[in-house]
Amino acid sequence: MYIDSHCHINFPDLAARLPEIFGKMAENQVSHALCVSVDLPDFPQVLALAEQYPHVYASVGVHPDYEDTPEPSVDELVRLADHPRIVAIGETGLDYYRLQGDLEWQRERFRTHIRASRATGKPLIIHTRAASEDTIRILREEGASPQAGGAAGVMHCFTESQEVADAAIELGFYISFSGIVTFKSAKDLQQVARAIPLERMLIETDSPYLAPVPFRGKTNEPGYVRHVGEFIADLRGTSAAEVARQTSENFFKLFGIKP
Repeated sequence: MYIDSHCHINFPDLAARLPEIFGKMAENQVSHALCVSVDLPDFPQVLALAEQYPHVYASVGVHPDYEDTPEPSVDELVRLADHPRIVAIGETGLDYYRLQGDLEWQRERFRTHIRASRATGKPLIIHTRAASEDTIRILREEGASPQAGGAAGVMHCFTESQEVADAAIELGFYISFSGIVTFKSAKDLQQVARAIPLERMLIETDSPYLAPVPFRGKTNEPGYVRHVGEFIADLRGTSAAEVARQTSENFFKLFGIKP
């Protein structure tokens, strides 16, 4: 069985057809999904899905791209995370690609999430784009690694270099690959997917975005994570069953969930 370690099934284009979404998960041997929070106003919807469906888990956090949204505090994130269905803090991190100018507010928001992760013991879900150097630096400064008393986490929708992957793994983080790894243009990323230890890998859809081949350009959904797993298995010369088994085991281990 596969697990979609990062999706947004509370977004309108997926939330409107949840029975179909869940049916396709079952058809594609996808047993669980983690619905990831991107802002606080919509967090109740994310939590409600995890409370209603036993195969859905949730996170709490505010995406680095969201400028005009309530800013979280450490205390608020800790309070909201105090729920058995909330297994992670995030989506958080840095994005210097979409936003320009003085982004110190982004870095401060990131630090807030790391501190909430340390306080709760729940792992981080990291978004980084065109900001890997600062992302790794701040994770180190804030003690996000288990060696420093942090809970580590996952570098979601990974598109960075082998060096960044190695630095994240050294900090105790997992590397998660989305449908991007199946794109013909993603040769460098495919090499990273070949090279990192399978014991440090997760797979995801980031749905409704970034549908893998052969669905590229269409609305993505959790059932399609199977195609990410099968593609990586082919890259690595191993079986799809082994990728499914190990990435699922990694998911349960990282997020402290009993299989």
